[in-house]
Amino acid sequence: MVSGLALALALGLAACGGGGASSSGAAEFHVLVYGDATNKVEQRLVDEFNRTSEVKAVLDTIPGADYQQKLQTIINTPQAPDVFFNWGGGSIRPYVDAGLLLPLDGFTKNDPALASAFLPSVYETAVVDGKPYGIPMRGTQPVLLFHNKKVLADAGVEPPRTWSGLLDAVKALKEKGVTPIALGGGDKWPTLMWFEYLYDRVAGPGLFAKALEGDRSAWESADSRKALGMLKQLVDAGAFGDNADSVKFTDGGSPALLASGRAGFELMGSWAYATQQEADAEFAGKDLGYTAFPAVEGGKGDPANLVGNTNNFYSVLKKTRHPEAVAEFLKLMYSDRFVKEQLSVGNLPTTTNTEKFLGTAANPAYTRYQYELVEKAPSFQLSWDQAYPPAAMTPIHQAVQEFFAGRTDADGFIKAMQALPTA
Repeated sequence: MVSGLALALALGLAACGGGGASSSGAAEFHVLVYGDATNKVEQRLVDEFNRTSEVKAVLDTIPGADYQQKLQTIINTPQAPDVFFNWGGGSIRPYVDAGLLLPLDGFTKNDPALASAFLPSVYETAVVDGKPYGIPMRGTQPVLLFHNKKVLADAGVEPPRTWSGLLDAVKALKEKGVTPIALGGGDKWPTLMWFEYLYDRVAGPGLFAKALEGDRSAWESADSRKALGMLKQLVDAGAFGDNADSVKFTDGGSPALLASGRAGFELMGSWAYATQQEADAEFAGKDLGYTAFPAVEGGKGDPANLVGNTNNFYSVLKKTRHPEAVAEFLKLMYSDRFVKEQLSVGNLPTTTNTEKFLGTAANPAYTRYQYELVEKAPSFQLSWDQAYPPAAMTPIHQAVQEFFAGRTDADGFIKAMQALPTA
């Protein structure tokens, strides 16, 4: 029997494939995106494009938990899309090296706004060897510490500003019988966010930058071991409950723990607002709180530093049959309509015209808060599993999960990270 998920994947991927013509004979190109609550915005933009274009765009989705694996499976096959969602950085490097992607300098020469309409620090994330290979297509996604306002108030807890304050909050929430921190450990990447922030707060962004450049000694430094010791302290304090590895964000499990009051906090990318708004609009509007990650006393990292995804990007396959239509489609990514649609679901676009529309956001206060965090951040570190090439993703996730579960110690984690392939 084919499961519902497998059937959805089969149907979605059957639709992909290098452009050409539909069964009705109309010319079309396929746009593949990560399946989540933002797809409704992407579909509305596709519909707008199709109202005036002779070549039609077709939106295909893959459920988030399966996106990277399925993309790698189809990227060099007849089922490959014309345009696909990615994170820039290391996530597209192998496809560039394999000659699969279309450099977009020709697009930007014809339409300079495809570069100049975006914040340079974000646009550069998808520049490889001096050439652009992606156009920003959602919003910047800093990782924030979300909380349930009612749960914290009932426990007499304030959103923590420091690491010691977080440990105190964990203790108070446990005494109230609440899981202190919801964690979708079954997805693995939510657990990674804790490593990314602790390493930044303890060591500053330089440690990871050195490791990414191939300096494997960075992982065995004193700062690395200190960050790992602090993570173990948090786990041993019972911060994540007893079954975090059986909970996922991608199926709504960890967001539901937070919304239902069974957990106090969740560390998650800013898309968590759109997720909660879709699942429980009342909670999102009334009791969903958010703060920056706590400072680490004595740490080298600036408390204003961020980690997460600078944006998502659309990249174009070199073999597309409709590059002119694709170029016209990408122009929507800096349009006023795009900005307003993304703001409506809690996303924060990185276009130069974003600020004037902040007041139209689904939650203007939340959007303004993100905007100011990103604007003032001395460092915005790309997620480790996106900064490294795709071949490193599974080993990173395994190392993170094994350490959190206590199945390996600091030495085991360090050795696993030192063995990662680098670009």
